[in-house]
Amino acid sequence: MTETAPSSVGDSLKDEGNEFFKAGNYLKAAALYTQAIKKDPSNPTLYSNRAAAFLNLVKLSKALTDAETTIELKPNWEKGYFRKGCILEALERYEDAVAAFQIALQHNPQSTELSRKMKRLGQLARDKKRVQEVENMRSNVDMGKHLDSLRSELSGYYGAEDCSKEIFSFVKDTMESAVKYWHETGKVDARVYFLLNKDKTQTDKYAPVVNIDKAFESPHTHSNCVSFLREYAEDSFSSAACLVTPKGIISYPQVWKGQGSRKWKHGQSDGFFVQFESPLFRKLWFIPSSTEKGRTLCRDPEVLDVAAHELIPRLFKEIASNAK
Repeated sequence: MTETAPSSVGDSLKDEGNEFFKAGNYLKAAALYTQAIKKDPSNPTLYSNRAAAFLNLVKLSKALTDAETTIELKPNWEKGYFRKGCILEALERYEDAVAAFQIALQHNPQSTELSRKMKRLGQLARDKKRVQEVENMRSNVDMGKHLDSLRSELSGYYGAEDCSKEIFSFVKDTMESAVKYWHETGKVDARVYFLLNKDKTQTDKYAPVVNIDKAFESPHTHSNCVSFLREYAEDSFSSAACLVTPKGIISYPQVWKGQGSRKWKHGQSDGFFVQFESPLFRKLWFIPSSTEKGRTLCRDPEVLDVAAHELIPRLFKEIASNAK
């Protein structure tokens, strides 16, 4: 009796595997391709077919190995690079997938499918890169790089290096905490943060944070809140304060303060304000917020004219300085 040639047996197993693949039974198809490979281990088509089956089974590591083997066995064949590109796409390695499809296109320049895939994956690669950039910006919040002018102003007003450093850190940390909380929740609470005197403040009586969520409901509540905060700042021996307030709760521009929309030059972006108060000088920022790639992202702080846009009037009694 004549024995069947290994290639014939391999072809028969491959054809049987193809039928299961078409029927959507990828597990059985992969098993048959594996049997065929044992009979014909140098056949690139078998590895290519099994790579496709593994891809549909989401066994991506095995699929990629088979695609690489296909390329090794037949480096001038479009199919191996096509398989590799599809697997890399599934792994969300979009730039690598584009590179694989580019080689496939060299071997089959007329393929419209490859051209479409490359165009789509190129956009996916750019989107993925931007998503990562947004996440890095959200995770690595550094307000210090935006506060160079504040650092210089503090040095000019306070002179004493330790004092200016302490106040700068206070403002920077307050801003960064607010930005991080906004990133996590899409909001901040209306609060005033006080830089308490370590030696004089009765910490059992005065906390470093005061909630003022009702302060902007009316001129009356606003006036009462300011009076309370002024007294609090004095009695707690605070050297500085930072007001953090979401734009939404004050309906800014504040119509009841005579701040018409024409005076607001910073668009319709959502966001929050940070107003710095001290006996020597004051400063105000608006930190706009947007949604990018489905994620909330705070933009760079914008310095505002505190005289025109102050959220609360001066908290501390003004002290003349030697600042130039």
